[in-house]
Amino acid sequence: MGEVMAKLPSQAEPRTRKPPLMEMPAPDESRPTVAIERADLVPTDGFVIEVDGRMKQQFDDKSAAQNAALKLKQRFPMLQVRIYDAVEKTRTLIHDAPGVAPAE
Repeated sequence: MGEVMAKLPSQAEPRTRKPPLMEMPAPDESRPTVAIERADLVPTDGFVIEVDGRMKQQFDDKSAAQNAALKLKQRFPMLQVRIYDAVEKTRTLIHDAPGVAPAE
């Protein structure tokens, strides 16, 4: 008598169209481009702090690199910290800083 029949898939309402995708804005030429440093390339100039075998931060002069490496070693004595000289291609190990217990 008053039965309501379920719609079959063939009787389903037609699908509506998806809205178009957003378009990317054109690159702004007035903005400076950021140089992306690749982690797999060894620097050719300057001094780089190396932490546990991975290069982290580059400096123009050796004293700035040594100061940053010493601060890092004082804060985290368990890390192996070295300074890589890109011109001479040598590494200098930063020993435990004075006043810091040796790492075990």
